[in-house]
Amino acid sequence: MNAYEQYMKEVSQPMRDELIHAGFEELTTPEAVDNFIGETKGTSLVVVNSVCGCAAGLARPAIRESLSNEKKPEQLVTVFAGQDREATARMRDYFEGIEPSSPSVALLKDGQVVHFVPREDIEDHDIEEIVANLTNAYNEYC
Repeated sequence: MNAYEQYMKEVSQPMRDELIHAGFEELTTPEAVDNFIGETKGTSLVVVNSVCGCAAGLARPAIRESLSNEKKPEQLVTVFAGQDREATARMRDYFEGIEPSSPSVALLKDGQVVHFVPREDIEDHDIEEIVANLTNAYNEYC
């Protein structure tokens, strides 16, 4: 690992930890993504995490808050754009017809995307709007 990769790993670790501490499992390899999609039934929340400001100030706080909803996804997983590139690319392969976006949030039911929140629905929105977007989807699909 070169100095840049080491630096980015250190910088991104608190951003990873924020979701891990909220109950998310990190998927760091394409194989882990394939296993998750192939074996998971029911509802899953997939967060495409990133180091950008809107992930830190909006996406992660809103995602954590949304999980206090009565109805919520059964599984919580995350991939990290720009860090775990192969895992992120593989997860995006399962988001058929959806442009890559980070940060972003996908609600899956039996491995199929039923609701997607791209960066454009995170950036320039307030936390309450993002929470409402997610909890409305949970109430419909979970």
